[in-house]
Amino acid sequence: MAGPVKRSEKLKRLVAVQRHIEKMAEHELAATTRHRAEVNQSMEDVIDAIGSMHPIHRQFSQQYAERFGRLTTKERQLAGVQQLQEMKVLKERTKADRLQDNMKDARDHEDREAADNSIYELIEITLGSQMIK
Repeated sequence: MAGPVKRSEKLKRLVAVQRHIEKMAEHELAATTRHRAEVNQSMEDVIDAIGSMHPIHRQFSQQYAERFGRLTTKERQLAGVQQLQEMKVLKERTKADRLQDNMKDARDHEDREAADNSIYELIEITLGSQMIK
């Protein structure tokens, strides 16, 4: 049977989980950023079509204007989503950093406690051997 699980080991697992959550948030942010870039490229294409002197584009100018309006709305929505995701990434990173600091503190405390215990055992052995003499 395994001994009691140390606090630093528990925190180490929590840090790993929190870092994974942070990476997931970063991936969501990257996907949103890519989607925004696609929307911006579409907006540029529509602007080029609206400004074109080609007769076929002039026939669809109303549709292009409506499409540009929808793309503008979509871009604003994605900008808001991106801002929220950036805050989420920062929050998750801060949580992970804090957990990692707590894990290091716990590990230092455990190391100090182990060193203290070994010194106490050494003192007990020394005192015990002196009493035997």
